[in-house]
Amino acid sequence: MKPLEGIRVLDLSRVLAGPWCTQLLADLGADVVKIERPQVGDDTRHWGPPWHGEGETRVAAYFLAANRGKRSAAIDFSTSEGAEQVRRLAAKSDVLVENFKVGALSKFGLDASTLRATNPRLIYASITGFGQDGPYADRAGYDYIIQGMSGLMSITGQPDGAPGGEPMRVGVAVVDLFTGMYTASAILAALVRRGVSGEGAHIDSALFDVSLAMLANQASNALVSGQDPPRQGNTHPNIVPYQPFACADQPLIIAVGNDRQFARLAAILGAPEWAQDESFATNAARVATRADLIPLIEARLKQRPAADWFAELDAAGIPAGPINTISQALADPQAAYREMVRHMDRFRLVASPLRLDGEQAASDRPPPRLGEHTEEVLAELL
Repeated sequence: MKPLEGIRVLDLSRVLAGPWCTQLLADLGADVVKIERPQVGDDTRHWGPPWHGEGETRVAAYFLAANRGKRSAAIDFSTSEGAEQVRRLAAKSDVLVENFKVGALSKFGLDASTLRATNPRLIYASITGFGQDGPYADRAGYDYIIQGMSGLMSITGQPDGAPGGEPMRVGVAVVDLFTGMYTASAILAALVRRGVSGEGAHIDSALFDVSLAMLANQASNALVSGQDPPRQGNTHPNIVPYQPFACADQPLIIAVGNDRQFARLAAILGAPEWAQDESFATNAARVATRADLIPLIEARLKQRPAADWFAELDAAGIPAGPINTISQALADPQAAYREMVRHMDRFRLVASPLRLDGEQAASDRPPPRLGEHTEEVLAELL
């Protein structure tokens, strides 16, 4: 039995943050019914290339990334009949997830207060750019905009003055993904609480809040020091050495997490005296003398190929690794052993990373065709 077996999720969300949340719930066993606009569907169905398939059946790879495990029902809730169908579905659901602008669903009678009046056990999760209240509540929120506003882009990219030194967005919509995961966590907590109280909840998730929260040590650094962290490229603000280094043939990331590891690294590099030098012996000292230490390390690493160094570092328990392309990562022996690429129906998809009792928590249902389950859902539930 999967953890969420018997839980029904009505998914009114589209694009990424909401669908990522509901895909996670589907992987955990929930029955997720995705409501989509007839003839159009989720916007991401059309966000290609690349495409899977041809003609009327083609679908963008983007859509496939966030919609496995779901049933698709094409219902136009801008009509009175469609809105009534969704209200009736909500009355028989445990969770509803939506990411419309604040108040947009109230004109259809699909807002939290209306639906929870009929179904007090309903857990209603709203995902917006800035939350249900505050001066920016009415603004639309997009991952890229939030990465800029939250300060995330200010710490991502090469430093000022370096080639290409400018703020950069992260290479995947990481704020959307984190928001989906935070929302899923809140839903799971609300389900546990409902088991005691019998009452549902209205969850208010905001991309801006999430992006501030996920700044983690960088936000804490700013609060403690009173200074904005600079962009550092591939180096770490609090740990040295912790970055890629050029070897004789290709870069190798070395991530030294404590002074014991640094002593072992120094010995491997043929400079055990570094671990006794007060300028390098502690992490705090290494952060202060970063500009002196890094060239010394790299000069020695450049003398041999990355694979040779990796073998020694790995044997010594010093974290290190290559900079792979995505294709290389997906084909890695570890990824293959962990079955992180799945063949589902006609698709090859990245699998869920969750495992419970040794079993991969992943749905066996492939991403649905638009409206594939409309008749099935309406007949079964209404």
